[in-house]
Amino acid sequence: MTATDDPADPARAEAISAEDVEDALLEGDRTFEPGTARAAFSHPTFRTVYLGAFASNIGTWMQNVVLGALAYNLTRSGLFVGLVIAAQLGPLLAFSVVGGMIADAYDRKRSLMALCIQQAVFSVVLAAVCAPAQPNKALLLLVVLAIGIGNALYAPIFSAVVPILVPRRDLSGAISLNSVQMNASRVIGPFIGASIYAHQGPSWVFLLNALSFGFVILALLRVTLPPPVATGDQGLHRIFEGIEVARTDRVIGQCIAIIFTFSFFCLPFITQLPTIADVNLGIASKSSQYGFLYGCFGFGAVVGALSIGTVFASRSKATLTRVGLVGFAAMISVFGAVRQPAAAYVAIALLGAVYFAVITSLSTVLQEDLDDRVRGKVMALWIMGFGGTVPFGGLAGGALIDHVGVTAVFVVSAVVALVLAWWGDLLPHRPAGRFGIDRGTEALSSAG
Repeated sequence: MTATDDPADPARAEAISAEDVEDALLEGDRTFEPGTARAAFSHPTFRTVYLGAFASNIGTWMQNVVLGALAYNLTRSGLFVGLVIAAQLGPLLAFSVVGGMIADAYDRKRSLMALCIQQAVFSVVLAAVCAPAQPNKALLLLVVLAIGIGNALYAPIFSAVVPILVPRRDLSGAISLNSVQMNASRVIGPFIGASIYAHQGPSWVFLLNALSFGFVILALLRVTLPPPVATGDQGLHRIFEGIEVARTDRVIGQCIAIIFTFSFFCLPFITQLPTIADVNLGIASKSSQYGFLYGCFGFGAVVGALSIGTVFASRSKATLTRVGLVGFAAMISVFGAVRQPAAAYVAIALLGAVYFAVITSLSTVLQEDLDDRVRGKVMALWIMGFGGTVPFGGLAGGALIDHVGVTAVFVVSAVVALVLAWWGDLLPHRPAGRFGIDRGTEALSSAG
């Protein structure tokens, strides 16, 4: 094991050392190429948490897809769809930094379990609110907002936990697999959710989502997580430390800038998919066809994310990010041009593949040399960009659709993706800031 493989803190080193002993007993002399998805999945603690999160996320995506469809069916307004998604994901923009501070300062296992319970309780409340044929729209928005706040606190903590469950040499594989479970749940969840919504109504979907949080709680009960690494910083400075890291480290700063810009300008098609499906393809949002469309997108995203930890495991993630952005521009243009459902299924699958190849590559570049002391706070910025800006981009996209038309959304997305591909130089040719490593020195050492 090289120096870069060793975790920075003794608790993490001890946990991984014990895990390596268990791996040796279970796997014998079997070895996996470092950094691959297979290598990451060979670690028992990671595997347990991963599978629990996968099961829980299926419920989450059942709820997500039904909320968008329900909002559109109630109002036929792209703007109201954007408001519901903003209530659901908007808190990521305001509360993620608090979640990042919690991740780096408090017991992560207890924090995750408490927030799972909070989201489960409000999902039950949401089921009750949506039981009438015409739910109170204001109350619906408030309950979705409460769930969104819990998710905004949960997401940075979970994102900070995943990398410490494997040695640094297997980090890219763990990130790839985490992206896979996020997107495999997008395939399975919409299929199940859309079917239940069409036959039983939305409340049953929300109740099942509440029950799904039990999977991640059970997984957490079975594992021991290393404690956060103390930084010595106190009070409000803890919250803003991630911003300081992004400001002083060129690569981290560019990764954060790209994810904010990409999420706002290039991803409105996700929140506006019910509108796009209806206007461009003649697919009703309350139909199995819509669930299949969403599922094709999720399937493509699974393939794209998995490719980064398998086929492209040894390739430069910085280069893959730029190539992927060009591919995204091409596929968003194709998806915006098709008018037949059969062609749309293929186009959105390819779009999902390049979309999450970009996200997984970019996330790997961000995290591969990140100091564990500030991981939670930096990942909070990532969550803000990846999830928090999407609903506001969706609101802007909804307004653009209402006033100009659907095509304008696709044009803006393609142009911005091309600009980011040109601007986003993530290659390690300059030194990092105080919380990273000297990227230039590392590159020279690797070459030697």
